[in-house]
Amino acid sequence: MDLPTVAIVGRPNVGKSTLFNRLVGRKLALVDDRPGVTRDRREGEGFIGDVAFRVIDTAGLEEADADSLLGRMRAQTEAAILEADAVLFVIDARAGVLPADRPFAELVRRSGCPVILIANKAEGGAGMAGAYEAFSLGLGDPIPFSAEHGEGLGSLQDALREVLPEPDEDEEDEEGGKGLRVAIVGRPNAGKSTLINRMIGEDRLLVGPEAGITRDSISLDWEWRGRRIKLHDTAGMRRRARIDDKLEKLAVSDGLRAVRFAEVVVVLLDATIPFEKQDLTIVDLVESEGRALVIGLNKWDLVADQPGLLKSLREDCTRLLPQVRGVSVVPLSGLAGDGIDKLMQAVVDASEVWSRRVSTARINAWLTESVQRNPPPAVSGRRIKIRYATQVKSRPPHFALFGNQLDALPKSYTRYLVNGLREAFDLPGSPIRLSLRTTKNPFDKG
Repeated sequence: MDLPTVAIVGRPNVGKSTLFNRLVGRKLALVDDRPGVTRDRREGEGFIGDVAFRVIDTAGLEEADADSLLGRMRAQTEAAILEADAVLFVIDARAGVLPADRPFAELVRRSGCPVILIANKAEGGAGMAGAYEAFSLGLGDPIPFSAEHGEGLGSLQDALREVLPEPDEDEEDEEGGKGLRVAIVGRPNAGKSTLINRMIGEDRLLVGPEAGITRDSISLDWEWRGRRIKLHDTAGMRRRARIDDKLEKLAVSDGLRAVRFAEVVVVLLDATIPFEKQDLTIVDLVESEGRALVIGLNKWDLVADQPGLLKSLREDCTRLLPQVRGVSVVPLSGLAGDGIDKLMQAVVDASEVWSRRVSTARINAWLTESVQRNPPPAVSGRRIKIRYATQVKSRPPHFALFGNQLDALPKSYTRYLVNGLREAFDLPGSPIRLSLRTTKNPFDKG
């Protein structure tokens, strides 16, 4: 179903992100007391009763030079207004109408889009004077509202029902799902947002020379070679010891949530300074979460003239990241658009490996050969016996070994088995889980 679109706009710190979270029914957008938290447009599916719509949270409207970060944020907000079927113009009822509200009220009026005026922070009757003052903006009757407490939702539902078009039900989702979920993660300024903008073919995400522009984890729908993809841009992840700002902690936490819900994670490295300690930490995090993994070497155009560099970096990857041996390492340039097809093919291949299942008969034929070639060690004079193995689930591939005294099996031997599974059943780069299940001794009276 193609839902109508509602954009939430207003000056900074009037409660737009809190309203967004209220409408989508989850705490998706980052919220903080300081102004200017939201930068990129964030989208979600909102609903009030039987009224459903796509809702866009935007950055606070401020006067600024077009080339500055604030100016680029404002351009993103104006793009959301042009895209919307209705605009929720939010003011702070307790502060009343401020001079900064008036030029932006004129901006949304000129857009020709239906506007609903929200006088937020009016809970318990507080701020009613500011709500009445909002009549002077010429945007119609203001709705006294409290995004924090949910007051005024009934009035907003009636107003939206009047202005929104009926949802278009002609488009059916033939695949029955939301596409392959792909998260792009990495250190600050690795070029994640630039890469996604090049992928989707529009300046949808804020980019610039400043590190740490992205805060919210932004999800975007895209199609690659007829396949639906759900892209997630995330905030840059620095070493935890360097993060002392509450807002940055929230942004990184939001990025970690995107990793947990993704199927494939692209760890984007800066090819000019690859495999920093933080890069290895991020890969380790992705592996521990059990996500399929692809490594992208961004800004490759800056180092492409160095012969043998790619081979050397792939050898470094094998040496530094043995837990994801065989992972695809793809050189690319998000700015120039080079290597995106190869990256996406690697993503699709990684997803297939991550979802692969192997029959029990093949696993046990491999196990018999592996144990004969390298038997498990003896413990207290008794040799550890591995009786059989099976795959208990996929995504990621998870295998279980059954036998006796398996709790005494050395880690070096489990690594030998994991590497053998990876090689025998073509599972490059995917996390592999191995559970050891000791069978009960029927003669043990204890």
